[in-house]
Amino acid sequence: MRMAELYTIGEKAAIGGYTFTEERIIHFATRFDPQRFHVDKEAARKTLFGNLCASGWHTCAAWMRTFLDYWEKETARLAREGVAPPKLGPSPGFQKLQWLRPVFVDETVSYSVTLLASRPLTSRQGWFLNSILNEGVNQDGTPVIRFEGSVLEFE
Repeated sequence: MRMAELYTIGEKAAIGGYTFTEERIIHFATRFDPQRFHVDKEAARKTLFGNLCASGWHTCAAWMRTFLDYWEKETARLAREGVAPPKLGPSPGFQKLQWLRPVFVDETVSYSVTLLASRPLTSRQGWFLNSILNEGVNQDGTPVIRFEGSVLEFE
């Protein structure tokens, strides 16, 4: 089965959520983005954010973790139904990354994927390039992250 057969172009699929606890925010930021508003609660209060918030890169990494968990379950579901799931990966990249609003301690971001387009690769028979819109909203439904990505699919 192809991704374009599994998902309708323009249809949004909810892939799961991730809660940004203080511990998770500090752990990630200490290792990968140690700016004061990501690692120090007191220092963060004196910044434009006014409180400890997650690194934008953390919100991206959480999207990836959420997507991989979703895809593992989706692949198992399709297999149980006797359907051969699409073979995906890797991604040749992304574009238009937007961090729309800070993500603060104990906020849960719900992520989604929307298939935008799918086309065969002329350079590799049986391969396709899928364009996807990836989004995340907080528990209030406020958008916090958005980016477009591509994922290869092969037979």
